[in-house]
Amino acid sequence: MGSICARPLSVAAALAAVCLTAAGCGGGPEADGAGAASPRPGADAASSTAPTPTGKQPEPSGTASPSASDSDSGSAKPLPKGPLTGRTVVIDPGHNPRNRDHTREINEQVDIGTGRKECDTTGTSTDDGYAEARFTLDVSHRLRTLLEAEGARVRLTHDADRPFGPCIDERARIGNEAKADAVVSVHADGSAVGNRGFHVILPARVRGGGADTSKIVRSSADLGARIAGHFVRTTGSEPSNYIGGKTGLDTRNDLGGLNLSTVPKVFVECGNMRDPKDAALLTSASWRQKAAQGMADGISSYLKG
Repeated sequence: MGSICARPLSVAAALAAVCLTAAGCGGGPEADGAGAASPRPGADAASSTAPTPTGKQPEPSGTASPSASDSDSGSAKPLPKGPLTGRTVVIDPGHNPRNRDHTREINEQVDIGTGRKECDTTGTSTDDGYAEARFTLDVSHRLRTLLEAEGARVRLTHDADRPFGPCIDERARIGNEAKADAVVSVHADGSAVGNRGFHVILPARVRGGGADTSKIVRSSADLGARIAGHFVRTTGSEPSNYIGGKTGLDTRNDLGGLNLSTVPKVFVECGNMRDPKDAALLTSASWRQKAAQGMADGISSYLKG
């Protein structure tokens, strides 16, 4: 873990402002179907990666394509005109379901500006075997559908369409080259039982090597605070009780995906897969839709703001 930098007071204030418009910021749902999210585009979409009754996940279909490091909008139809028309959002599904078969490659060190770090990891999973990489891809698909319905052009950093990765430096580069208005990296945490809730990771002010976040710290903090506030309201989940001082926000300087970004970017840790109560939410298709909706609302609020 890298050292934790001070959290801007304006971020906490922004989160509090969003929470004040909600029906409170506490009382997370404990079962599938809990929460008060309204139906939105994509709400009834079936999950291609929903867990089987045993919790195990099917193998990904299709042939891996090493060259397919990012995916444009999944729809062949023209995007509808909407409040996000003309905006570009990059969604970064954390990890890759095939990383587990390529441990040598993902353990290769890459430059993160302030040092070197592994290309990627396999991610975590629930006790029943529902992999974080499956979760992130499913939520990312739902999020893409919601943002496209508002007119945004959406790109994924990967769609399980390559043997492994992309590495963390390439993930940052994809957002940079797209000149994205916002980038959101979707994750789930793997912490101790009893540690619950979500948190949004913000880039620290970092300058060294190829990293310089000075121009995106403020805008990323705004993006993160808006996502955190809407995530509370839409999912009913509470901010993390073990990271971020119960603000739902954490600032880090050791993540290459943030250090190397030149556009506003945050990570969203949607919950703790190793806690049974959080795992029950993360494995619920209806809760994953609410998670996607909360992120979409936060992104939309930021881009309209």
